[in-house]
Amino acid sequence: MKSQSESYKAAGVDITAGYKAVELMKAHIARTLTGEAGMGAGTAGIGGFGGLFELDITDMPHPVLVSGTDGVGTKLKLAFLLDKHDTIGIDCVAMCANDILCCGAKPLFFLDYIACGKNVPERIADIVAGVAEGCVQAGCALVGGETAEMPGFYHEDEYDIAGFCVGAVDKAKILNKDNMQPGDAVIALPSSGVHSNGFSLVRKALGAKLPVYARELLTPTKIYVKPVLELFKAVTVHSLAHITGGGFYENIPRALKPGMMATLDKRAVRTPEIFGVIASEGGIPERDMFNTFNMGVGMVAVVPKAEADKAVQVLIDHGEAAYVLGEIAPGEGVAL
Repeated sequence: MKSQSESYKAAGVDITAGYKAVELMKAHIARTLTGEAGMGAGTAGIGGFGGLFELDITDMPHPVLVSGTDGVGTKLKLAFLLDKHDTIGIDCVAMCANDILCCGAKPLFFLDYIACGKNVPERIADIVAGVAEGCVQAGCALVGGETAEMPGFYHEDEYDIAGFCVGAVDKAKILNKDNMQPGDAVIALPSSGVHSNGFSLVRKALGAKLPVYARELLTPTKIYVKPVLELFKAVTVHSLAHITGGGFYENIPRALKPGMMATLDKRAVRTPEIFGVIASEGGIPERDMFNTFNMGVGMVAVVPKAEADKAVQVLIDHGEAAYVLGEIAPGEGVAL
């Protein structure tokens, strides 16, 4: 007998809508299960009780698993405002995959969790389409997920999304900031905009003008996995910092050796105009902007000074308009 419950539907949960959503999302998920990323990634198939992934450790004498989890935050309000849901999943993948990359790990697989007030299958499929696109960009497999319909908890036109990513790195190749030396170069990898942090402040700053900038602000977070994995092959990378909530002042110190500071040339930062609009409309001091947003720098890499030019060129060759932002010096924290 086909599973259905009129009583549950009357309470606000339509399980048949859930089945339709799964059918609609299968084609998107299949995009992530091909080639290297999808190796053995789902003999149970979508709809099973767990996602399977066959781990290839051929080139990893001592494999270490690395995991990261995150959501998208109040950037979701812009997706609701524009009724556009096919990119927010990219943000969710990016926030997780970019984080584990900072350990030197290659992302392997991803799972998502979507909670909504009403399961509209087409909307859920759009969200998962974004998650799948993020996984393709990160080179990882989408092996499963969960959609929870929660009437009375979420408004029927709203939802939340979170996810987690698992990657692997050989123990000998885990990034080691203890090898950092004064004079090492700090390389900037540009962001695609505000990414997925600070949107409570963005919404407060822009107020009634938020709809004017909503489409630009919805631009998904850039995923740095593929160019940075190429960087690992070409040069020595001491550390990476993913510039998320807390901006420069909170995130860059996490990638620094004790007793070292990052001295950055503020004039070199290539800041998109949208940040100036946010600062102006909200009356936000420059210090707070750099302590909240990425300001145009989504990730930084610390490499030996002698390898800085090569590092920049490798990143440029793989689609990143990278540039030298500063250097490492004795001290503590960040100096702009």
